[in-house]
Amino acid sequence: MDIVLWGVLPYLAFAVLVTGTIWRYRYDRFGWTTRSSQLYESRLLRIGSPLFHFGILVVIVGHIGGLVIPKSWTEAVGVNEDLYHFNALFFGTIAGIATLAGIVILVFRRRTTGPVFMATTNNDKLMYVLLVGAIVLGLWTTLVAVGAGHDAHDYRETVSPWFRSLFLLQPDVDAMAAAPFQFHIHVLVALLLFTLWPFTRLVHAFTAPLHYLFRPYIVYRSRDLPAGTGARAPRRGWSPVGTHRDQ
Repeated sequence: MDIVLWGVLPYLAFAVLVTGTIWRYRYDRFGWTTRSSQLYESRLLRIGSPLFHFGILVVIVGHIGGLVIPKSWTEAVGVNEDLYHFNALFFGTIAGIATLAGIVILVFRRRTTGPVFMATTNNDKLMYVLLVGAIVLGLWTTLVAVGAGHDAHDYRETVSPWFRSLFLLQPDVDAMAAAPFQFHIHVLVALLLFTLWPFTRLVHAFTAPLHYLFRPYIVYRSRDLPAGTGARAPRRGWSPVGTHRDQ
């Protein structure tokens, strides 16, 4: 069972993610959108959307740092185990709570606003369940498994090596199997979420307008000229025809 869960399932989820995204782009390009519902309700959206998106960005950065960067690298630059776990617990908890609060507001808005709820597909409903589940389980692993003091589990000795081994096509099944069951559930829910990803509104994340951050400023100039510049007076839109003045 460990081989199936930690050696086969990740590659199946990745294959569905890639092929599903390509299929969605080729055959449902006009549906590649968040299906914005701001027109129907904006008050809750202005609160929930920034909380969720900024929180999830911090969560993603934290996952990259914890799963991709080896433990030996952080220790080499002077970040010892206690300092690393403190930062992971402090910033991870804040980001997780912000993300959870944001998605709860968005789900509440979608459920209580009639037109918004009518635009929600069955795939989106399942996506929200898995997304909320992944966030809650992530907070659970942060508070229980990581923030347990001296009894904290060091996931950088189990989950992180397994994650990196997937890219080498040599999955370290034993390392992942040695992690606590909280991490097992969290990873399984995340894999299911990635499998469903291409078939929901989450697909818009692959085309986020990041170039907006680097585009030049748009300069607006007035067409009104100051007095005394010698500009000609504007011509009338009509002139008299057939009058004594023309003769």
